[in-house]
Amino acid sequence: MEEVPLIRVEPPGPMARSIIARDSEVLVQSYVRWVPLVVKEAHGAIVEDVDGNKYIDLNAGIAVMNVGHSHPKVVEAIKRQAEKFQHYSLTDFYYEEAVTAAEKLVGISPVDHPKVFFANSGTESIEGSLKFARYFFEGSRQYFIAFLGAFHGRTYGSLSLTASKAHYRKGFSPLLPGVVHVPYPYPYRCPFRTDDPLECGEAVLGYIEDWIFHKLVDPSEVAAFVVEPIQGEGGYVVPPDNFLPGLRRLADKNGILIIDDEVQAGMGRTGRWFAIEHWNVKPDIIALAKAIGGGLPLGAIVTRGDIASTLAKGSHANTFGGNPIALAAMSAVIDVIKEERLLERASRLGEEALKFLNELKDKYEIIGDVRGKGLMIGVELVRDRKTKEPAERELAQVIEKSFKRGVVVIGAGLSTIRIAPPLVIEEEHLFKALNIIADVIKEVNSSL
Repeated sequence: MEEVPLIRVEPPGPMARSIIARDSEVLVQSYVRWVPLVVKEAHGAIVEDVDGNKYIDLNAGIAVMNVGHSHPKVVEAIKRQAEKFQHYSLTDFYYEEAVTAAEKLVGISPVDHPKVFFANSGTESIEGSLKFARYFFEGSRQYFIAFLGAFHGRTYGSLSLTASKAHYRKGFSPLLPGVVHVPYPYPYRCPFRTDDPLECGEAVLGYIEDWIFHKLVDPSEVAAFVVEPIQGEGGYVVPPDNFLPGLRRLADKNGILIIDDEVQAGMGRTGRWFAIEHWNVKPDIIALAKAIGGGLPLGAIVTRGDIASTLAKGSHANTFGGNPIALAAMSAVIDVIKEERLLERASRLGEEALKFLNELKDKYEIIGDVRGKGLMIGVELVRDRKTKEPAERELAQVIEKSFKRGVVVIGAGLSTIRIAPPLVIEEEHLFKALNIIADVIKEVNSSL
């Protein structure tokens, strides 16, 4: 087995520093890099930087490379399609690659009588989902209910839903009207001051029904709930088991749609094709991106057939959505997940990782909570277990020290370590990485 991690020169090395300096001269610096990693190549769950250092990847390019970096079947599919044709505007013409990819997506979808619209990204999938919901009700329902802690994208419609960090929205107001935010049932930090997860779920549902619907917005004016079945940027927050089934009942009672944002949690990450399936809930619309393209820009909306049938010709389209090369990659991704039984693998490795991390929690006060499903795991750090004060500075230390030792991991939420490796990661590599993080946590914990 390949020797990893392998640190030849303390990162960032000279080549990395040179490229980072050039980057600052020509690229808009409107985003924040977690660590100074300059990638040269990547295979499976191993990333090599330009100075020859090799790292174990615990973020999968932000939950994109579910089948691993440079998977041979995905690479071959991309090459094969690129030699045929690269583009011909699906929303103006036809090609079989789109039909084949959509058939595969329909075959794994929990939506009733599903139909597919291809986009370019997660934020486009959310924007299109909002339009579909509004159009379905012929404009008579102008409101959407979203959740605090949510991340749905950064274009204006999706940003209007996003409420995970204030700086995502700062400077861009006024955003779109008609979005009402309500608390998300975050068991470790329940906004309704209860430590009982089920009570937290019921409290959120009761708040929507008793307060939002009775005092702010009549439910007959709400087009959809927009929800992440597991919050991503909000901190890898897994809701209580009664929440999503209760939200479905509340939606059905009032004729409201559920838009399920599976951009980060979907395509096998949690051990199911879609995270919402853990709660046996059927959404009306699913928004997808990230992992479906195998590293290429691709988004998708999977919607109920009766919703799709209301859309008039010309009501929604784009130029590059459903690019044939990206669709070839997507078809290969679905095949690989099936052939290599990656759903089962994610479940098994996730259970083992959660056991390891919960044992770590028993040792170190800095770990306040461990949660997750499959290989979508959050480890929340706190400065004080009683007050649950977030350990933001300590999170940054864990990320930096882990990087220096050859593990690329990032954060989420207030102060949560986000663990989302490629689903193909070797078990030995996964636990090497977790043991490195454990050693770093031990160091950081001792300085509290």
